[in-house]
Amino acid sequence: MTASSPYAQTWDLDTLAPAPETEEFTTLLATFRTDLLDLANRADSLPALDPAEPDVLIQWAGFLASYESVASRGTELDAFVGCHAAADANNRQLHGLEAELSSLGPHRARIDLALQFGLQAATPEQLAECFEANAELKRIGYWLTDQRTLASLRLPREQELLAAELDVDGVHAWGRLYDRVSGALRVTVMEQGELVERSPGQVQCDSADRSVRQNNYCASVKAWRGVSDTCSDALNHIAGTRLTKYKRLGLEDHLEAPLRFNRMERKTLEAMWTAVDDRKDMLLRFFSAKSRLLGLDHLSWYDLQAPLPTTSTDSADIDYDTACGLIIESFGRFSPEFGEFARTSIVDRWIEAENRDGKRQGGFCTGFPTHQQSRIFMTYVGTLDSMSTLAHEIGHAYHSYVLRDQPLFLQDYPMNLAETASTFAEAVLGEERLEATEDSSGQLAILDTMLSDSVGFLMNIHARFLFEDRFHIERSDGELSPDRFSELMVEAQQQAYLGALGDDGWNDTFWISKLHFYISSLPFYNFPYTFGYLLSLGLYAMAREGGGGEFPDQYRRFLLATGDRCTEEAVADSFGHDLQQPDFWNRSLDVVAERVARFEQLAT
Repeated sequence: MTASSPYAQTWDLDTLAPAPETEEFTTLLATFRTDLLDLANRADSLPALDPAEPDVLIQWAGFLASYESVASRGTELDAFVGCHAAADANNRQLHGLEAELSSLGPHRARIDLALQFGLQAATPEQLAECFEANAELKRIGYWLTDQRTLASLRLPREQELLAAELDVDGVHAWGRLYDRVSGALRVTVMEQGELVERSPGQVQCDSADRSVRQNNYCASVKAWRGVSDTCSDALNHIAGTRLTKYKRLGLEDHLEAPLRFNRMERKTLEAMWTAVDDRKDMLLRFFSAKSRLLGLDHLSWYDLQAPLPTTSTDSADIDYDTACGLIIESFGRFSPEFGEFARTSIVDRWIEAENRDGKRQGGFCTGFPTHQQSRIFMTYVGTLDSMSTLAHEIGHAYHSYVLRDQPLFLQDYPMNLAETASTFAEAVLGEERLEATEDSSGQLAILDTMLSDSVGFLMNIHARFLFEDRFHIERSDGELSPDRFSELMVEAQQQAYLGALGDDGWNDTFWISKLHFYISSLPFYNFPYTFGYLLSLGLYAMAREGGGGEFPDQYRRFLLATGDRCTEEAVADSFGHDLQQPDFWNRSLDVVAERVARFEQLAT
């Protein structure tokens, strides 16, 4: 932050914990380790739940209160070290701290196992009686019931404990290896007549000059291809470990666990993808219109984020301060609370957005529940897409803010509902800006960003889903080579994009560069994005039809419901919609169709 720049682009981590290199932090971590181990030992001796034994219920309630406190501290330590490591990707001390925190995973697993198996020993009827007999247990009854259900995804106790210990230097180590490889990667590009090295997140394909876009794309592909063998090993072993566990559990469907983690049913997923398949060909009209504006016969991968030649300078280049101001104003018009929250997160320096070397790629929002704050990581590059990403991450932070006074265990929501909150924030910003823009070139630029997002959620994410689905099927028969990964990636892209890109338009290294495939604890980190996008569009359509009014409060109640209900119930209870029927999904896709038609009209 400077005199001419009111909003800082680097975050404040100092108010959350002592710096990682200090003795104070070492003491903090050591105390947490001791408390976690003590709690794990207590968990081993938890008695069986019995509604007829008040003392047992009191013991469980006391243990859960202790676990809530320790879990909150652990969440903050993980988030704190993760933030530092993301902002300083080549810091070996931080790598060591990440590994040290990961090594505590088996102790957490002991606690979770004791709880889940202890809950599984009680019948649903007995569990309900326990809730009626003890108010503290009833308060987190949904979470306890959910934990009981998750026990069905567990191996026998001793096998689970061994697996948790092995995972530290196994599947999770492969995920950490990818983080280090991708964080250290440099892309050599030409800038102002000189060859320079950039982090992958700094190399964009959004230049108005197609030759620059193509060169940046080719340079990125070359760099990622150089680490294909290492990333192939990582991906094979992450998925291989996962499939071995599924086999031991008797799970024949590799989607069963991810659906369970997202608290949603397969019928809901199938209804969503069916609607997408039936209607996403409307995006080909967007491709055609954009190609004409760019003077191209067809789009290639590196053209998808290209700015339009009719775009005004103001629309094409948005500095960080301007973006922050627009987000605060747009969110504030939706609801005063949302706007004030955005202001707080920006002014109080919850956001790391600086465009510099040495940062990890991508973006995220992470929570600090004890402090009731979040931190947002991204690299802001001055584009509409970058501003949308900022709004997206603030949407995540607002979701956590709404849930801040709930018990910690009811602040945990599935990823598909998390992505609903974040993409809803993008929708609020986009629609507000579109309605406030009078000139056609500005409207075209905003619609281009909106429809590029539609392409991302309905085509790019679909390609990721298809790739991961087919990759898991083939991985059950053995490891895949880098070349086979690339073949599957291109096949998935061609199907998801309806073959609409040029022959040079397919990114066969996307499986290497997309970090979501390498998150060892979360399989299929893709379909929740499409779910959240379409659900948020449907909700925004409701808000628009209702003219605002009570909707902001209704939306807030929905966010509260995400912590203590399954996906289908949260939506049905808050808005009355059935996600397993095509009507709701088509209502969302109608919004995309309206935008395509408007873009075509302005582009002629």
